[in-house]
Amino acid sequence: MKNRYIFTVLSVLLCYVSTACQSQSDYVYSVKGETEEVTSTPREDEPSHKEKEKRWKEGFAYVTKVIDGDTFWVDNGKESFKVRFIGIDAPETRNSRWKKKGYYASESKEYVRSQTEHQWVRLEFDVQAMDRYKRRLAYIYLEDGTFLNASLVEQGYAVVDTYPPNVKYVEQFINLQKQARETEQGLWGKMPE
Repeated sequence: MKNRYIFTVLSVLLCYVSTACQSQSDYVYSVKGETEEVTSTPREDEPSHKEKEKRWKEGFAYVTKVIDGDTFWVDNGKESFKVRFIGIDAPETRNSRWKKKGYYASESKEYVRSQTEHQWVRLEFDVQAMDRYKRRLAYIYLEDGTFLNASLVEQGYAVVDTYPPNVKYVEQFINLQKQARETEQGLWGKMPE
Protein backbone atom coordinates (compact mmCIF):
# COMPACT_ATOMS: atom_id res chain seq x y z
CA MET A 1 0.00 0.00 0.00
CA LYS A 2 2.78 2.37 0.93
CA ASN A 3 4.64 1.62 -2.33
CA ARG A 4 1.49 2.24 -4.34
CA TYR A 5 1.00 5.62 -2.63
CA ILE A 6 4.60 6.67 -3.33
CA PHE A 7 4.27 5.52 -6.94
CA THR A 8 1.04 7.53 -7.38
CA VAL A 9 2.57 10.67 -5.86
CA LEU A 10 5.66 10.36 -8.02
CA SER A 11 3.55 9.77 -11.13
CA VAL A 12 1.44 12.85 -10.46
CA LEU A 13 4.54 14.93 -9.75
CA LEU A 14 6.27 13.70 -12.91
CA CYS A 15 3.15 14.44 -14.96
CA TYR A 16 2.94 17.94 -13.49
CA VAL A 17 6.61 18.73 -14.22
CA SER A 18 6.35 17.33 -17.73
CA THR A 19 3.23 19.39 -18.50
CA ALA A 20 4.76 22.55 -17.07
CA CYS A 21 7.88 22.13 -19.20
CA GLN A 22 5.89 21.46 -22.36
CA SER A 23 3.50 24.37 -21.91
CA GLN A 24 6.14 26.97 -21.23
CA SER A 25 5.95 29.30 -24.23
CA ASP A 26 7.80 32.32 -22.90
CA TYR A 27 11.50 32.96 -22.72
CA VAL A 28 13.28 34.81 -19.96
CA TYR A 29 16.49 36.55 -20.94
CA SER A 30 18.88 37.82 -18.32
CA VAL A 31 21.60 40.40 -18.79
CA LYS A 32 23.80 41.01 -15.73
CA GLY A 33 21.19 41.80 -13.14
CA GLU A 34 18.54 42.89 -15.64
CA THR A 35 15.87 40.35 -16.45
CA GLU A 36 13.28 40.83 -19.11
CA GLU A 37 10.56 38.42 -19.94
CA VAL A 38 9.95 37.91 -23.61
CA THR A 39 6.32 37.01 -24.09
CA SER A 40 6.40 36.00 -27.72
CA THR A 41 5.60 32.39 -28.40
CA PRO A 42 8.31 30.41 -30.20
CA ARG A 43 7.43 30.26 -33.87
CA GLU A 44 7.27 27.04 -35.82
CA ASP A 45 9.14 28.70 -38.67
CA GLU A 46 11.87 30.13 -36.39
CA PRO A 47 15.32 29.24 -37.68
CA SER A 48 17.31 26.53 -35.94
CA HIS A 49 20.32 27.27 -33.75
CA LYS A 50 22.58 26.03 -36.56
CA GLU A 51 20.97 28.41 -39.05
CA LYS A 52 21.31 31.31 -36.60
CA GLU A 53 25.00 30.49 -36.01
CA LYS A 54 25.62 30.23 -39.76
CA ARG A 55 23.93 33.57 -40.46
CA TRP A 56 25.79 35.18 -37.51
CA LYS A 57 29.07 34.27 -39.19
CA GLU A 58 27.74 36.08 -42.27
CA GLY A 59 27.00 39.15 -40.12
CA PHE A 60 23.27 38.63 -39.49
CA ALA A 61 21.27 38.11 -36.31
CA TYR A 62 17.67 36.98 -35.87
CA VAL A 63 15.36 39.48 -34.11
CA THR A 64 13.24 37.73 -31.48
CA LYS A 65 11.46 40.66 -29.80
CA VAL A 66 11.16 44.41 -30.25
CA ILE A 67 11.23 46.39 -27.00
CA ASP A 68 10.66 49.85 -28.44
CA GLY A 69 11.71 52.03 -31.38
CA ASP A 70 15.43 51.78 -30.62
CA THR A 71 15.93 48.47 -28.80
CA PHE A 72 15.33 44.81 -29.57
CA TRP A 73 16.48 41.29 -28.68
CA VAL A 74 18.41 39.15 -31.14
CA ASP A 75 19.58 35.55 -31.17
CA ASN A 76 22.80 34.48 -32.88
CA GLY A 77 22.42 30.76 -32.22
CA LYS A 78 24.70 30.75 -29.18
CA GLU A 79 23.18 33.55 -27.12
CA SER A 80 20.35 36.04 -27.00
CA PHE A 81 21.16 39.64 -26.23
CA LYS A 82 19.62 43.10 -26.24
CA VAL A 83 20.70 45.58 -28.90
CA ARG A 84 20.39 49.37 -28.56
CA PHE A 85 20.46 51.32 -31.83
CA ILE A 86 23.39 53.75 -32.00
CA GLY A 87 22.93 57.46 -32.65
CA ILE A 88 19.18 57.72 -32.19
CA ASP A 89 16.56 57.87 -29.46
CA ALA A 90 12.98 56.77 -29.99
CA PRO A 91 10.16 57.82 -27.65
CA GLU A 92 9.69 55.58 -24.61
CA THR A 93 6.81 53.11 -24.76
CA ARG A 94 6.37 53.09 -20.98
CA ASN A 95 7.23 55.23 -17.98
CA SER A 96 10.48 54.48 -16.19
CA ARG A 97 12.46 56.02 -13.39
CA TRP A 98 14.31 58.26 -15.82
CA LYS A 99 11.92 58.91 -18.69
CA LYS A 100 8.21 59.28 -19.30
CA LYS A 101 6.22 57.58 -22.03
CA GLY A 102 6.68 59.67 -25.15
CA TYR A 103 4.52 60.98 -27.95
CA TYR A 104 4.71 58.75 -31.05
CA ALA A 105 6.21 55.84 -29.06
CA SER A 106 3.74 53.17 -30.16
CA GLU A 107 4.09 54.18 -33.82
CA SER A 108 7.87 54.02 -33.56
CA LYS A 109 7.81 50.60 -31.91
CA GLU A 110 5.32 49.26 -34.43
CA TYR A 111 7.46 50.46 -37.34
CA VAL A 112 10.53 48.69 -35.95
CA ARG A 113 8.48 45.57 -35.21
CA SER A 114 7.09 45.46 -38.76
CA GLN A 115 10.58 45.81 -40.22
CA THR A 116 12.55 43.49 -37.93
CA GLU A 117 10.67 41.12 -35.62
CA HIS A 118 11.23 37.46 -36.60
CA GLN A 119 13.52 38.60 -39.39
CA TRP A 120 17.25 38.82 -40.06
CA VAL A 121 19.18 42.04 -39.57
CA ARG A 122 22.83 42.95 -40.00
CA LEU A 123 24.51 44.62 -37.05
CA GLU A 124 27.33 47.10 -37.60
CA PHE A 125 29.33 48.02 -34.53
CA ASP A 126 31.22 51.22 -33.79
CA VAL A 127 34.00 52.04 -31.30
CA GLN A 128 32.11 51.26 -28.09
CA ALA A 129 30.56 47.77 -28.02
CA MET A 130 28.23 48.07 -25.01
CA ASP A 131 26.49 50.72 -22.96
CA ARG A 132 26.35 50.90 -19.17
CA TYR A 133 23.23 48.69 -19.20
CA LYS A 134 25.19 45.91 -20.95
CA ARG A 135 23.22 46.29 -24.18
CA ARG A 136 25.14 45.81 -27.40
CA LEU A 137 25.33 49.00 -29.43
CA ALA A 138 24.82 48.74 -33.18
CA TYR A 139 23.74 50.29 -36.43
CA ILE A 140 20.98 48.14 -37.91
CA TYR A 141 20.58 47.12 -41.55
CA LEU A 142 17.64 45.17 -42.95
CA GLU A 143 18.25 42.33 -45.38
CA ASP A 144 17.36 44.61 -48.30
CA GLY A 145 20.16 46.99 -47.23
CA THR A 146 17.93 49.64 -45.59
CA PHE A 147 19.83 51.49 -42.86
CA LEU A 148 17.20 51.32 -40.11
CA ASN A 149 18.74 53.89 -37.75
CA ALA A 150 18.71 56.47 -40.55
CA SER A 151 15.24 55.48 -41.70
CA LEU A 152 13.85 55.99 -38.19
CA VAL A 153 15.24 59.54 -38.05
CA GLU A 154 14.20 60.34 -41.64
CA GLN A 155 10.59 59.30 -41.04
CA GLY A 156 10.32 60.99 -37.64
CA TYR A 157 10.18 57.83 -35.53
CA ALA A 158 13.32 58.84 -33.60
CA VAL A 159 15.60 61.80 -32.93
CA VAL A 160 19.36 62.12 -33.15
CA ASP A 161 21.08 61.14 -29.90
CA THR A 162 24.79 60.47 -30.26
CA TYR A 163 27.41 59.73 -27.63
CA PRO A 164 31.12 59.79 -28.45
CA PRO A 165 32.97 57.73 -29.45
CA ASN A 166 30.08 56.20 -31.46
CA VAL A 167 29.57 59.05 -33.93
CA LYS A 168 30.24 57.43 -37.31
CA TYR A 169 26.96 58.58 -38.92
CA VAL A 170 26.17 61.67 -36.83
CA GLU A 171 26.24 64.10 -39.79
CA GLN A 172 23.91 61.90 -41.82
CA PHE A 173 21.50 61.63 -38.87
CA ILE A 174 21.54 65.41 -38.26
CA ASN A 175 20.75 66.12 -41.93
CA LEU A 176 17.91 63.58 -41.94
CA GLN A 177 16.46 65.02 -38.73
CA LYS A 178 16.54 68.52 -40.20
CA GLN A 179 14.58 67.29 -43.23
CA ALA A 180 12.09 65.41 -41.03
CA ARG A 181 11.46 68.54 -38.94
CA GLU A 182 11.01 70.74 -42.01
CA THR A 183 8.50 68.33 -43.55
CA GLU A 184 6.85 67.55 -40.18
CA GLN A 185 7.43 63.82 -40.40
CA GLY A 186 6.27 61.55 -37.59
CA LEU A 187 6.88 63.00 -34.15
CA TRP A 188 7.69 66.37 -35.75
CA GLY A 189 4.12 66.63 -37.03
CA LYS A 190 1.36 68.37 -35.22
CA MET A 191 0.39 66.70 -31.96
CA PRO A 192 -3.26 65.68 -31.60
CA GLU A 193 -5.31 68.00 -29.41
